[in-house]
Amino acid sequence: MRILVTGGAGFIGSALVRHLVRDIGAEVLNIDKLTYAGNLASLKPIDGFPSYRFLRADICDRTAINEAFETFRPDYVMHLAAESHVDRSITGAADFIQTNVNGTFTMLEAARQYWTSLPEERKATFKMLHVSTDEVYGSLGASGLFEEVTPYDPSSPYSASKAASDHLATAWQRTYGLPVVISNCSNNYGPFHFPEKLIPLIILNALDRKPLPVYGTGSNIRDWLYVDDHARALWLIVREGRPGEKYNVGGRNERRNIDVVSRICSLLDEIKPSHSPYSDLITLVADRPGHDARYAIDATKLETELGWKAQENFDTGIRKTVEWYLENTWWWQPLRDKVYSGERLGILKKA
Repeated sequence: MRILVTGGAGFIGSALVRHLVRDIGAEVLNIDKLTYAGNLASLKPIDGFPSYRFLRADICDRTAINEAFETFRPDYVMHLAAESHVDRSITGAADFIQTNVNGTFTMLEAARQYWTSLPEERKATFKMLHVSTDEVYGSLGASGLFEEVTPYDPSSPYSASKAASDHLATAWQRTYGLPVVISNCSNNYGPFHFPEKLIPLIILNALDRKPLPVYGTGSNIRDWLYVDDHARALWLIVREGRPGEKYNVGGRNERRNIDVVSRICSLLDEIKPSHSPYSDLITLVADRPGHDARYAIDATKLETELGWKAQENFDTGIRKTVEWYLENTWWWQPLRDKVYSGERLGILKKA
């Protein structure tokens, strides 16, 4: 079983690659550009596995991607490479259009060229998974859930770029017959998460006794999914999902941002007590532009059609996550020192 994974040095991608190599026993080619959020240290647990190989390349580089297809000859493609941080997209949208839209176009065309060249028996089993986000659906009100048929209504440059890439994947399946399946996931969390995102940022700021920034009033709601549960879902979807279909992946763990931050503080109070409660550090800051009020995924299709079920709830997953960051300074301290120290991102300059 040969699987080509793009973005495998990122947060979700590295969890997927570790799962495929260590648990599934697949042969994996990981293609990653190694931007600021790509970190080969996240793949240290599979160092030395002969079934794993790495290629540093940009998914927009058609020549490099064509060569990877021709030399590796994958059975499946799992496309995760993307710029993913909403705050960065607010002040630097160009990178998101280039990677998420043009890069996905390049991957689809390279996959199509490779797929059409395959002998019929391999052509019949080849599949490409395009991994996306629930943010393409926009913002929910107080009730309801995102379903696979929910109309797209993106709010940020990030979510708009992912919506565009989803539409490209759908079009390549309908127009060319390329066997593509799409997944849309809720907010992920867990080990090896780059510390610009809410949960690792709060954990590490708390350990440094820095302010814990919460946008607006902290009332925005997200549906949280433990990253290893997501990795298991992705492998199931690429293997058994139907081409042309979409599968939503969610943990059924809705939480207000302020409650997520408060829970992290209470866990740190328990595990690594300080001279005063960590919650004293919570600081409400100006809201993010275009901040969606609520995300929540209906994963019924994935659960009933393919038999997936999340193994972690938020309470078990967040405890594992906090404990991991406390025990793995070797991974995150270089990032805090040299790449991102926790400063606010995505602030628009006043005209």
